[in-house]
Amino acid sequence: MSDMPGKAMIFTCAGASNCGQIANAAAVQLSSEGLVVMSCLAGVGSHTQKYIDGALNSGRVVAIDGCAVACAKKTLEHAGIPVMQWICVTDYGIKKTSNKFEIRQGELESVLNGTGQAIASI
Repeated sequence: MSDMPGKAMIFTCAGASNCGQIANAAAVQLSSEGLVVMSCLAGVGSHTQKYIDGALNSGRVVAIDGCAVACAKKTLEHAGIPVMQWICVTDYGIKKTSNKFEIRQGELESVLNGTGQAIASI
């Protein structure tokens, strides 16, 4: 369950690419700034009830995926958790490079700005 009532709960891809790492870095930064509560996607995927209940009780779930495969979004939906906002890093024109993890600051900033706007709208 969220220890920050009223905040959106964010789940993220942390896949084996630059885009997965950008997705995760964006969620970590937003959580560190107190704008969202970050939770564990692997906990949801493993059907650990406390993570599922926390997401369901938050009422405002955001998923950030590195690419259109949408692993984070699909994992949440598979567990019966509605996703209110979905952000896809490659939608920002960022080219996915598998097994290369370079995060360029301009790319991260672009995703952070878009994610912040999406969160503000829910």
